[in-house]
Amino acid sequence: MVSVEEFPISSANEIPGFRTVETKGFIWGLTVRSRGAGGQIGAGIKSLFGGEITQYVTMMEESREEAMARAIDHAKELGANGIIAIRFDSNEISDVMQEILVYGTAVVVERE
Repeated sequence: MVSVEEFPISSANEIPGFRTVETKGFIWGLTVRSRGAGGQIGAGIKSLFGGEITQYVTMMEESREEAMARAIDHAKELGANGIIAIRFDSNEISDVMQEILVYGTAVVVERE
């Protein structure tokens, strides 16, 4: 994963310590993951007893990282070196598929 020092990102409309000098446009990164049969069975059993379902947590963490990497790649393609107003969205596509979308505004920033 790219560090904030290498590629600053903020959920706000500005990045503290940086000045936005140019807006490049809307960016996104998307991934769709399927829960495998083994994970579904394990999660089903775990849901009977309650508690965190670690198979799904791991899947969602990996999905967010992949979607974020794709959003950063998209911003870089536009010539940006940062992203502001970044957001995550998640939707269930079917009983076994989950979509993760990362979107925001690609910008060129300079340290203040």
